[in-house]
Amino acid sequence: MASKTPKKSTKGAAKRVATKAAQPRKTGVKTKSRPKAGPKARQAEGQAKPVKLLSGGNPQIAKGEGDAPVQAYIAAMPGWKQDIGRRLDAIIVRSVPNVHKAVKWNSPFYGIDGEGWFVSFHVFTRYVKVTFFRGTSLRPIPPGESKHKEVRYLDIHEDELDELQFAEWVKQASQLPGEKL
Repeated sequence: MASKTPKKSTKGAAKRVATKAAQPRKTGVKTKSRPKAGPKARQAEGQAKPVKLLSGGNPQIAKGEGDAPVQAYIAAMPGWKQDIGRRLDAIIVRSVPNVHKAVKWNSPFYGIDGEGWFVSFHVFTRYVKVTFFRGTSLRPIPPGESKHKEVRYLDIHEDELDELQFAEWVKQASQLPGEKL
């Protein structure tokens, strides 16, 4: 008994041929086109990509080493917190000239290269939280307690930064063994 093989339909093929014939031919001549408005085009045009603010207004900055990601984080801090971020960064750099900077977990970290991190900060809705990783060894001990044995916090509200005390804590913290994260 002869087996029947289904016939292939030619309707679809005819439509494809007709559609191709209706399209203009490419001549090989390239024309200049405007750049797309995507992230790469914005960067090429010198426009910064908008930074997403996470819960509490904390900037979402890609992790990275060095001053550039930290400055990007500070520039993206909302409202009065940006001024606090600039002041904290300036005090840390002034107090520890060889400080190593990075952004990790959407927070700037400061440490001694090869020795670990000694301080970081993070934006919350009503304040900026500074974390001293060996805070219980500082004198006087920073006020905010932590569930971690050695960590202490300093919550900075608008216009409440005691720069002299903060600078002293930074100097002390930089001389202690850092946190290896």
